[in-house]
Amino acid sequence: MSNAKKIFAGLKGDKAIWAIVALLALFSFLPVYSAASNLAYIRGDGNTIRFLIKHGMHLVLGFAMLYGVHKIPYHYFKGLSVIFLPLVILLLIVTLAQGTTVSGANAARWIKIPFMGVGFQTSTLAAVVLMVYVARYLSRIKDKAVTFKETLVPLWLPVGVVLALILPANFSTTAIMFLMIVTLVFLGGYPLKYLGIIIATGIVALLFFVLIAKAFPGVFPNRVDTWISRVENFASDEVDADADYQIEKAKIAIASGQIIGLGPGKSVQKNFLPQSSSDFIYAIIVEEFGLIGALFLMLLYLLLLFRITVIAHKAETIFAKLLVIGVGMPIVFQALINMAVAVELFPVTGQTLPLVSSGGTSIWMTCLAIGIVLSVSAKRDQVQEVNTEKEEELNPLDILSETL
Repeated sequence: MSNAKKIFAGLKGDKAIWAIVALLALFSFLPVYSAASNLAYIRGDGNTIRFLIKHGMHLVLGFAMLYGVHKIPYHYFKGLSVIFLPLVILLLIVTLAQGTTVSGANAARWIKIPFMGVGFQTSTLAAVVLMVYVARYLSRIKDKAVTFKETLVPLWLPVGVVLALILPANFSTTAIMFLMIVTLVFLGGYPLKYLGIIIATGIVALLFFVLIAKAFPGVFPNRVDTWISRVENFASDEVDADADYQIEKAKIAIASGQIIGLGPGKSVQKNFLPQSSSDFIYAIIVEEFGLIGALFLMLLYLLLLFRITVIAHKAETIFAKLLVIGVGMPIVFQALINMAVAVELFPVTGQTLPLVSSGGTSIWMTCLAIGIVLSVSAKRDQVQEVNTEKEEELNPLDILSETL
């Protein structure tokens, strides 16, 4: 058996998810290569191939991670989340302490990986680890009567610390994580009266942070002003040419695509959109592949959500169910937000399109999350195979035929 056949034979879990992920990854090369011409022009070398190679390397490493993770029995992630949570908090502190600024604004989101020179966005790793940790805790208290005080330290203290460390540099990621955690906790059966307290506390904490940032603007340069301006521009009917530059170019791209699009690589607005290969790549996809391409891409993400729901429903344990929902649902939610921003149904957030946008951290953490989902699916398939073998061994017809 060749090495390729051995690898494919080793693919366990839901085959539909493998197919969806592969399609998204293969499709991503077209818009990333097309949009890379803008980056090549900005850097002045005109070399678009190196951006394509870089994207390919990110995907190869991501799929290697996916393959390795899906081989790990999912119950191991319980202990791993407890081990990795303090490490993640430490990484977030280091990231925030860097005080990185871009154009005068706080952008402390990345750290450099030693000896590699590659940037890593720590908040994306924190999101996956935290969701696994919350799923672990909820599975432990399932069907138990707990008080709010009992859950404060083991559940909400880690959640609060992680979100507080991400908030100063990345409000959109913090908001999405908080919403996903609240959803997971609700599905996990956490008492609604306590959940209401947590939501109210989260809102108060956000308002307190905004007041502090306004009172001491030198601590978090321009971040709160950026958030407020984005929401105001989204809600306002007046067009601000400078503030709405990206979204206006994205709308032009979408309008130009019409039904079948301009064709692969023929986007015009990629030359004007600053984030054409990441945050606004969906607009470039619509421009080049039209409404047909846009709906096809959306269908892939909705199919992924459907398969995640099926796996969660059929999972054998409470932890497995919550684990699949916790790490799988944010992938689709992030994709829908990215699409909504491109068509101006949502304020600009800076969220990438999972497995399609360029960017190593986003691809790697998406592959990590999908690997965990497939680990749960693979375990269920293994249990079914064992049960089938037992049924075949105890088949009354076989026993009768052997007797005769």
